[in-house]
Amino acid sequence: MKLLVVEDDRTVGQYIKRGLEEAQYIADWVADGSEALQVIGNAPYDLVLLDLRLPGMTGLEVLRAMRDRGYTMPVLVLTAQDSVDYKVDALRAGADDYVTKPFAFEELLARIEALSRRPRQLSARTLTVADLELDLDAREVRRDGTIIELTPKEYTVLEYLMRHPGRVMSRTLITEYAWDYHFDPGTNIVDVVINRLRKKVDAGFSKKLVHTVRGVGYVVKG
Repeated sequence: MKLLVVEDDRTVGQYIKRGLEEAQYIADWVADGSEALQVIGNAPYDLVLLDLRLPGMTGLEVLRAMRDRGYTMPVLVLTAQDSVDYKVDALRAGADDYVTKPFAFEELLARIEALSRRPRQLSARTLTVADLELDLDAREVRRDGTIIELTPKEYTVLEYLMRHPGRVMSRTLITEYAWDYHFDPGTNIVDVVINRLRKKVDAGFSKKLVHTVRGVGYVVKG
């Protein structure tokens, strides 16, 4: 796989590039948003690792421009911003996943491997798992063509799970994304929302899509 690292911090950029090459990837590194967009247009990349704070163009501007131009390679966002708003903005702009700095390099490699295995279904502004559809623009959820009414938190949790179809997401990751908690809140809020989602999404259907992996987390899969 050929990867592009877009990171304005020279030390971090070279560290990531070197680590990827040690993991047997081919990796290029650029430090400027405008240069990144030009490089992406001139060379085929299998995946882009994109920092959000960049000179020239911001990471979000690069991401939106990539999707507007039809570039569909996976984008893994690297961000020092731990606010859920930044992550949501990146995902809605077309990012496939994100890693919050500082991160363990093993986690970065694991997320790259997961993205490389995932079938591409970007460009579409609809997430689909079996007959379940989530319209990102209208913020509507349908199963078998019927609208499912969800609360904002239910929608956010379902969106997160559907962005990672077939991948078990831990309570910690779901809590961080949906509630912006970076600690164990000591409650069962995730379990409560998942139970409500299961009733709304799977009720009346023989094929269940929302699954619990005991002791690990939750997954949406067809």
